[in-house]
Amino acid sequence: MAKLPVLLRMLQSYLRFLKFFLLLVGTAILCIFSSPTLATFSHISLNIPQTKIQNSPVLDKSFVEQGKALYEAGLFTEALQVLEQAAIGFHNTGDKLNQAIVLSNLALIYQQLGKQTQAELAISQSLNLLKNLDSSKERAAIIAQSLDVQGKLQLAQGQTEIALSTWQKAADIYEQIGDKATLTRNRINSAQAMQALGLYRQAQKTLTEVQQNLTTLPDSSLKVAGLDSLGNVLRVIGDFNESRKVLKQSLTLATALNSSIAIGDSFLSLGNTAFAEAKTQHEVGNTDLAQQEVQAALNFYQQAARNTLGTTRIQAQLNQLNLLLEFFSKKEAANTFKQALSLSEQILAEINKLVPSRNSIYARIQFASILMDLTQKTDAPILSNLNIAQLLSTAIQEAQSLKDQQAQSYALGTLGRLYEKNKQLGDALELTTKALFIAQSIDASDILYQWQWQQGRLLKQQGNLNAALKAYDTAYKTLESLRGDLVATNLDVQFSFRESVEPIYRELVELQLLTENTQGNQQSSQYNLKQARKVIESLQVAELNNFFRSPCLEPVVEIDKVVEQDKKAAVIYSVILPDRFDVILTLPNQQLQHYTTKIPQEKVESTVTSLRKSLTDVAGTYEVKEQSQKIYDWLIRPAETELVKSGITTLVFVLDGELRNIPMGVLYDPQQNKYLIEKYAIALTPGLQLFNPKPLQKVQLNALTAGVGEARSIGGQKFSALKNVARELKEIQTEVPRSEELLNQQFVDSNLQKQLLATPFSIIHLATHGEFSSDPEKTFLLTWNKLLKVKEFDSLLRVSDRNRSGKIELLVLSACKTALGDQRAALGLAGIAVRAGARSTLASLWSVDDQWTAKLMSEFYRNLNTGISKAQALQRAQLSVFAKQKSPYFWAPYVLVGNWL
Repeated sequence: MAKLPVLLRMLQSYLRFLKFFLLLVGTAILCIFSSPTLATFSHISLNIPQTKIQNSPVLDKSFVEQGKALYEAGLFTEALQVLEQAAIGFHNTGDKLNQAIVLSNLALIYQQLGKQTQAELAISQSLNLLKNLDSSKERAAIIAQSLDVQGKLQLAQGQTEIALSTWQKAADIYEQIGDKATLTRNRINSAQAMQALGLYRQAQKTLTEVQQNLTTLPDSSLKVAGLDSLGNVLRVIGDFNESRKVLKQSLTLATALNSSIAIGDSFLSLGNTAFAEAKTQHEVGNTDLAQQEVQAALNFYQQAARNTLGTTRIQAQLNQLNLLLEFFSKKEAANTFKQALSLSEQILAEINKLVPSRNSIYARIQFASILMDLTQKTDAPILSNLNIAQLLSTAIQEAQSLKDQQAQSYALGTLGRLYEKNKQLGDALELTTKALFIAQSIDASDILYQWQWQQGRLLKQQGNLNAALKAYDTAYKTLESLRGDLVATNLDVQFSFRESVEPIYRELVELQLLTENTQGNQQSSQYNLKQARKVIESLQVAELNNFFRSPCLEPVVEIDKVVEQDKKAAVIYSVILPDRFDVILTLPNQQLQHYTTKIPQEKVESTVTSLRKSLTDVAGTYEVKEQSQKIYDWLIRPAETELVKSGITTLVFVLDGELRNIPMGVLYDPQQNKYLIEKYAIALTPGLQLFNPKPLQKVQLNALTAGVGEARSIGGQKFSALKNVARELKEIQTEVPRSEELLNQQFVDSNLQKQLLATPFSIIHLATHGEFSSDPEKTFLLTWNKLLKVKEFDSLLRVSDRNRSGKIELLVLSACKTALGDQRAALGLAGIAVRAGARSTLASLWSVDDQWTAKLMSEFYRNLNTGISKAQALQRAQLSVFAKQKSPYFWAPYVLVGNWL
């Protein structure tokens, strides 16, 4: 590939002076062609100099509307200048009300320019001015709108709970003055904050109220915007069906109002929802459904482009191009290239018509990014590297002239990525460093980690592993600091988690293991291994947060404190890397150990897939042994001697990737002719930090048992009868006499909630159909009358928290299964296990003849009453079935997640 011309290097000297323009500022929300709406005239304010302006323009509504128009066009610096003059003018004339209005709108502009300190000062001044004015309905409305702006600033800073409280104050005012329209917009903002906090029930309740309020409002552009915002929020929280329904209402109303802009926005949002669902369906293996959604998204984007002009049209075309990239097929390469070429020519023509603004800058950056990735997939350039570089050079120049530091950082970093792809590593590193410096200066952590990651990649390619490790570690720490805010600051990150977040963790672990012992001493080796173990744990938490589309999980205990609790347990961490299989072994009171098997990732994954398929075949015992012994050799064989020497009786696995979809008990040792379950009790955990293992409480156990034994047909799905469910529940009651039962018609969520509120049960046992999926909307348990989704189930279990002194000791989900074809389905099981608030969860990875399930469960509870650990009780129960049924199909699917003691 030819190097980019020397002329482009001149950019570097041109860019060197950029740092002198940097100001101390804060984080702003970055979404292409999406920015907060300015308050209407009569609701704004800022830190105003106490001097008069010469030749001050006439201060009327049209002057302030000019600032609003500039803001909405993305010309933030020009809008700032106009509104600052307006604020000074209102100050000099003593018009405190309009000064307060201007200040609140200036706060939004400061935020967009990354000037968080000035934004906070402006909104504070706005509210202080309003305190000293006489009470009136107009004053109250302005206070509420200033509070709305303050809430947006707080959310962008990651202060989600504070933002929620601020918006509630504004909502109370809107209620008092009867402003239903603005209250609706306020509640949508609150719902976003709630879902960022993981408060799904509250968010859903708020959104339901929003829908009801919208129906009472007269048809207007505000109602269209409200429906559009609601549809977008519903997409973000994963409710694609409801999102589509609401957005179609928005489209219908926009059409009735004959608003071409609103029609275009509605089509664009519908396309984004279809795109998001297509990605989700593709990830879980529903290829046909994914393809349907791809076609739907394509149609919506084409409609959006036809029905509007300007930035919405360009965004629709860019999203359409991105869609081609995301679902690129080698079979359709020629057709894809033809479509992409035609679309790219249209986009380039449209972008060149835009006046310089944040919109035009981000359009160029996004276009350049898509072209880079598409070129890599099609092996044929849509535009040359020089053309792409020129796009980004223009973006840099526009960002510098507008003094838009965030846009500068994005443009510089993206140009650095282009140099990286062209193997011009020195130039790439210099540009990346400049982008990083700007992001640091404006405290934009949500983009900072991207440039830290890029810097690490470049240093690694240059062979500077120690410097690369430091860069990756910094990116990791930035991500960890964002754990609670990443969803709030970038609502689309969940849909690109595997591309833009997960690789940072994996590549850092790879570097830590590569440099484990480069200094040649045990101390540095142990430090690197401990750090790698910590990052693996953090990745597990990040994956689960992404699964729930919420930063809802945080570590509760340090790893080493957990390991110290059981002197007979070893913890095994697996890491699947592109060219090898790594394992970190934690033994009681010993140094960490690390071993590696050189093997391509594709072979590991194909072996796991074959094993998973064989396990669900009653007659597949030979194939199970053949495949599982390979995994035994990678995962267990190198540690055998140490496990025996240390007297280990329990293995606790922190598994990576597709390994989570198979039970470790089936791993076969041909030398001893034994499965792993014959040698060890086994437990799984998505991360030791998420659980604090404790022995089963020395109190008499009590259980809530529930199940559906009859055939059911719900939600378009048919579920076969489980004839032995009644027997299973009766046998549990024999072993745990203090039990309550909800069978068939009695097993509905209202009865479950009633029982949980009445009694703090130590065991909850549910014998019913269920499915674990990497999509939370498809992770459910069957009750008599509905599919109880994971988020609803989580809320039901937690209603009893205030009545109990400790956690649920054990949650049992028998007759469940992982979704076929979903490589990450076990995330659903891990999600239920962690969010249920139970110390331990016992579940099945595939449905088994419920006669054998009933026998195994009865044996499990009988063993549990003898005082042994839960892992040992499960081991003995599985071996009791194994003695009668050698096929792993019958005894292997049961896994214990969480506390093994």
